Amino acid sequence: MRSPLLAIFLVVVVDILGLTIMLPLLPFYAEHFGASPAVVGLLVSTYAVCQLVAGPVLGQLSDHLGRKPVLTASQVGTFVGFLVLAYAPNLFFVFLARIIDGLTAGNLSIAQAYIADVTAPKERARAFAVIGIAFGIGFLIGPGASGYLTSHFGYHVPILCAAALSLLSILGTTFLLPAVPAHPEGMQPATAQQELEAPIAPGGKRLRILDWGTYLQYFRRPALGGLLLEFFLFSFAFAIFTSGFALFAERRFTWHGAAFGPKEVGYVFMYSGFLGIVVQGSMRQGALVRRVGEVRLVTLGFMAGALGYGLLGVSFGIAALLVAASFASFGNGVLRPALTSLITQQVSRGEQGLVLGLNQSLLSVAQIVGPAIAGALIDRGHLTLWALSASAILGFALVLNLRAREARHAHA
Repeated sequence: MRSPLLAIFLVVVVDILGLTIMLPLLPFYAEHFGASPAVVGLLVSTYAVCQLVAGPVLGQLSDHLGRKPVLTASQVGTFVGFLVLAYAPNLFFVFLARIIDGLTAGNLSIAQAYIADVTAPKERARAFAVIGIAFGIGFLIGPGASGYLTSHFGYHVPILCAAALSLLSILGTTFLLPAVPAHPEGMQPATAQQELEAPIAPGGKRLRILDWGTYLQYFRRPALGGLLLEFFLFSFAFAIFTSGFALFAERRFTWHGAAFGPKEVGYVFMYSGFLGIVVQGSMRQGALVRRVGEVRLVTLGFMAGALGYGLLGVSFGIAALLVAASFASFGNGVLRPALTSLITQQVSRGEQGLVLGLNQSLLSVAQIVGPAIAGALIDRGHLTLWALSASAILGFALVLNLRAREARHAHA
């Protein structure tokens, strides 16, 4: 199973590199065309709306056609979106580029389903950390490279670099990623009844956007419903942070007397990416999971994230900013893989693709609402409230987590 995980890691890290190049650049690029912070927030939300509509469809196609061809099609959409963005003559085409990318955005959820297909439940936290390490590498290299290229060559060059990386990701998927067999060896459902109920597709079926009744049945399961809510709250706070940080930093911090721009914002994200690699590397080796356990890791993640976002709201200097980023990076680094692992352990193998698709839908909802709120707050000058709102969301998730910990330990 090492070979498929290595291949999916290489594919995802190249893909995320292209996406993280856009992270410090897109808000300033939209402002270049006259967008206000509120419009920048709506730009990010538009992408997420398209992802919410198209994501379940892509998930269902990946169950019937296989992970590999649908992942390739998704990456082609990203490539086309970057090309449209690079040559956008006005704000309308910036929105069009994000719509194209959003309607084909299934890379992460399909990659997660692929990992679930080829790993045993007890190994899943370490396996999902592959995605986290890819995010860490992406955040380490992508934003810093984006800021450097923007400051020296303007907006178009880093966007074209993102397009080139997207093309490289397509080639990696085509030539490196093995196809997943219908029933990976050793990955049968836990019981005979689950075997009968499980669909043929290796990761299970996906939900359509209007299957609200099916969604609700998963939230009604006590342990699973709590984990899904915590994942949504984590995603909500993270969306507020990532979509608003560039414009927040532009208005709050200075470097050598000048306001933060794409380069400075990119370097902060690069620092966060380095910390993410350290955290995810510890999880991949199993050290954190063995010593602390997934249940306690989630609690620590919410504590650190809430503290980091709170400190960010009252930070006015570079040192305080880096301290806040350190806490937030640790929290974000452990929460995604640990929560995803706990969620998949609550369902049979035949439902894994479905709950991962549900996870992606929750992530899309968070990315619709979060950026709109972030843009509106920053547009009105509520910079501290912007950061404290993300902190409060994780604080609420922490309360829910502490109330559910005893039951989770019993099932761990």
